[in-house]
Amino acid sequence: MVASEPRTEKKRILFLCSQNSARSQMAEGLVNFYYGRLFQAFSAGLEATRVHPFAVKAMAEIGVDISSHRSKAVEEYISQPFDYVVTVCDQARQACPFFPGGKRYLHLDLDDPAACQGNDQDVLECFRRAREAIHLWVKTNLISRE
Repeated sequence: MVASEPRTEKKRILFLCSQNSARSQMAEGLVNFYYGRLFQAFSAGLEATRVHPFAVKAMAEIGVDISSHRSKAVEEYISQPFDYVVTVCDQARQACPFFPGGKRYLHLDLDDPAACQGNDQDVLECFRRAREAIHLWVKTNLISRE
């Protein structure tokens, strides 16, 4: 008789933001691309708007395609279970201190790159910084736990 490896299910993560246009979208894309063997990530916002074009561009620079993502409202996931619910802005943390399907709650307070001012290059740089901050946070706070 051959022993098989134990089956492990992916942990489910929901990234919550105010508008689901940049930070939470980038987090979803990063986790699914780099850590998809461990996690299945989703994202939503207090309100759905659009995926910011500079979020798509900043992610494409590192080979992560989020161009097919759509902005989703938190109500879309309200009845689903999640191992982690991660708020990526203070507004989402205050509005959603409790998520019915969440087991663990984490918070990443990250400035909104969509609020950056300047020319396209300046704004894109804000999105790059946000992308890198999210990736570092994921490695430090999620990957290190698994």
